[in-house]
Parts: sequence; C-alpha cells; structure tokens
Amino acid sequence: MKESDITEILTAHADKEISTSEAAGQLKNLSYEDIGYARIDHDRSERQGFPEVIFGQGKTRQQMVGIFEKLAARSPNVLITRTNAETYGEIRNVSTDAEWHEAANLIRLWRDREELGTGEISVVTAGTSDIPVAEEAALTAETMGNRVNRIWDAGVAGIHRILSEREVLQSARVVIVVAGMEGALPSVVGGLVRVPVIAVPTSVGYGASFGGIAALLGMLNSCASNVTVVNIDNGFGAGFVASLINRRQEIKSEK
Repeated sequence: MKESDITEILTAHADKEISTSEAAGQLKNLSYEDIGYARIDHDRSERQGFPEVIFGQGKTRQQMVGIFEKLAARSPNVLITRTNAETYGEIRNVSTDAEWHEAANLIRLWRDREELGTGEISVVTAGTSDIPVAEEAALTAETMGNRVNRIWDAGVAGIHRILSEREVLQSARVVIVVAGMEGALPSVVGGLVRVPVIAVPTSVGYGASFGGIAALLGMLNSCASNVTVVNIDNGFGAGFVASLINRRQEIKSEK
C-alpha cells in the first residue's frame, strides 16, 4: 500500500471531492480488490517490485479480461501468461496498447519502459522447440525493466554454437538457459560464466524425457555450482528471478 495513494484519497475526501463511503471503499481496495472470482493484489508491486501477473491457464476469457482491466487501471505494466489470441482480441477492447506475443502465448501491456537492471540478461535455448518457454522468460524480464539478449538454438549437439557466444554470455549479469531432452546445456553454460545461471527444463523431448522430468533431474544434478533450477516450462519464473538478481538497489518509489 503506497503512502501517496492514501494521501491522494484522504485529500480528495477533505476537499469534498469524494464521499466518506467512496473514500472508505477506495482505501479498502488499496491492498487487494475482491471481484468475486479473484482477489486482485494491488499491493504486490510495492512488496515484490512488480504487479500481480495473470496466469491464463484455467481461467475463462471473461475472468482474464476482468482481472486485466482492474490491474491496468492501477499498474503501467501487466502480463497475462499462458493465454491465446482470442483473449487478446477482447483485451484490445480494454487497452489498445496491449501486445500479443504468439511465440510465448503471452499478452503484455508495457507502458513504463524505464530500465531498472544493472546489466543485461541473456536468454539461451538448446533448441528451436524451447523458444516458447524462453520467450516467456525474455518478455517477462523486458517488462520488468531489463535489457535482454536472445540466443536461440545453441544446444550441446552442436557445442560450437554455444562456444561461439562465449563473449556475449560472459558479459551478461544473469543467464537463463532453457532446454528439454536431457537438459545438459545449463551445465555447459555454467562452466563458461561467473554469474548466476537459471536453468529452465522444458517438456520437449521423446518418451523417456517424461515430459521434462529427465531435464529437470539433469539440471538439479548439475556439477556447475552457479546453476539453479525452476520448474518445468516455467519461463515466467525464470524471467522474474533473473530480473530481481539484475535489479538496481536504488529503485525509484512507485508513482
């Protein structure tokens, strides 16, 4: 809950611009807003440095649009992950600034583009099939105020491809590595850089990959000490954590 918001409401009430009941309602909704099917956490940006993100999977189109409308009224940047083009069509009726990113199945409202990171975040995929998860990570990191460098299709089956990117990787502040199959690439990258490597296992692979479990276990057992792992296909989580690692300490107060 931001002090500036409270002050604004109290001032409006003192100036008789809003009634006592209206002021009470607005103060009640500063922390979270209950709209029946969701309790929208307006205070999350103050606590965690970024507004609540809408996970689209399992939600109806009406629910996603309703939550988006409430968040967009209070936050400059909003993300909907795991969604579809049909939902985007309805979101555009709420905000013409919203963007559709088909590669990641993600909708983004990106009005505040201030750079908040200390350096660059590199996002790497082992294969082209891993791009949807990697792009979710990259778009999340960008929206949170970071410069992002994308390196696609640099898996260990052609090891020269990742080695040719050594200079770029070593200049990054954080590296996100997205891989399916056996999940070997994060260990290779971890051995090349001296910064945190966030490994993202994907569900890409043949039968014995068990929907990403093989890659997950491989990454958890990495002998590279700078590798940490998020859940299977969790590009958003990787992008969020990388942003927090990269973020400057002197963050501006919220508008």
